[in-house]
Amino acid sequence: MYNIENTIKSFLKQYKLNDKKLTYLIGFSGGYDSMCLLHVLKKAAPKNKIIALHLNHKWRGVESDREELNCKNFCMQIGVDFYCENISTDVAHTETAAREARYDFFKKCGEKFNSDVIFTAHNKNDNAETLIYRICKGTGISGLQGISSKRDIFYRPLLTVTREDIEKYCKKNKLNPNNDSSNTDVKYKRNYIRAKVLPVLGKINPSAIDMINSLSEISRQECKIIDEYLFFVQEKISEDGVIQTKKFLKQSDAVQKKLIYNMFINNKLDYDREKIQNIYDFIVKNSISKSGKTCSLTNDLWIFVSDKIIKLITPSNEQTPYFHITKEGIYQNGNYIFEIEKFVKPVKKYPKDTDDTAYVDLSRFNFDFEIRTRQDGDIICPFGLEGTQKLKKYLNSKKIPNHEKDNLLFLVSGKEILWAINLGISDKIKVVKHPTHRLKFYKNERE
Repeated sequence: MYNIENTIKSFLKQYKLNDKKLTYLIGFSGGYDSMCLLHVLKKAAPKNKIIALHLNHKWRGVESDREELNCKNFCMQIGVDFYCENISTDVAHTETAAREARYDFFKKCGEKFNSDVIFTAHNKNDNAETLIYRICKGTGISGLQGISSKRDIFYRPLLTVTREDIEKYCKKNKLNPNNDSSNTDVKYKRNYIRAKVLPVLGKINPSAIDMINSLSEISRQECKIIDEYLFFVQEKISEDGVIQTKKFLKQSDAVQKKLIYNMFINNKLDYDREKIQNIYDFIVKNSISKSGKTCSLTNDLWIFVSDKIIKLITPSNEQTPYFHITKEGIYQNGNYIFEIEKFVKPVKKYPKDTDDTAYVDLSRFNFDFEIRTRQDGDIICPFGLEGTQKLKKYLNSKKIPNHEKDNLLFLVSGKEILWAINLGISDKIKVVKHPTHRLKFYKNERE
């Protein structure tokens, strides 16, 4: 019989988990798989603290409670701590909802018991069933990787062990696992695959489960090659970590869509082929936009596309400051500070337009200014030009992305922009001989 104990010991060594100080948490339904894992792990690591985590779904009434009691008694018998909670009544009675509830429970237990090692008892058959399910749902090569042996704080040491060997182990060691009656209900898709699909595939090839798991391993290797290639592509088409639109569009359609796919994966976003295609179409459509366009991926994450760059942005939740300026002095609103002081000395070196300081001549204006965001009807006389133009045209000439325009701040007199902060001053306050005032606007990062 397959030596499961050696498999577990090798797994612990491979992932550097054979430290006696570690606390092991185990998702423990009390079925064949998890009872086998718990029993073997107790023998393989007798000096580690082990806590079995049981989530009672309460979906099968007395049967669910009886299974909980069996789990508790088994843990007492082998000297393992047992922790149990009941699933929330708000959780829908579906496979997906139950799975999400279990993992939320496990993560909460990880924090409660200060452990980042949680074992689950997925086996070789589970991996085969997962691949078949994903193929039927329409997966790509990434989905064909199947269940990973490690993901975040979750470890799956039984992935190379068949369900048949697990059942043999339980029988040999006279264990008494729970036998969940719902596991035979083929209305659940995974049960249907287990009961109906895998036996048919076994008739085509008696080694079907092994071959499906082999496909899983091949897919993992192929994905590593793809990821290595895409890393170099990403470096090639990016500057300072931001994708350059023209370089992106020079890639093949397949590479472009794979980069979009990785964007969804890296940001843990739900995706499907339609979503990836929609973002691809959005990028192509707006790749000629000078000021750029945004598209919402979630409530707090957007993608921005212009003729220059493609990047992810998050909307600012910070309140935009407002100032009413009636005299010289220092004004503060939250972390933002505006200083306006008399200054009649010659200036040796004038600041750049992008600096937070400006030397200006305000002699032509009454001392009644505001610092605010843009409004309809705002105008500006750009430095070095005659006549005014709409603020929108000015910002477009500065190539300001649309999503940034509403966060810009301006020193204004009525509807006339005198200083577009960090962009430039109006020609109407330029210094001819000596400035009348020095302006400075900045954020106090120490607050």
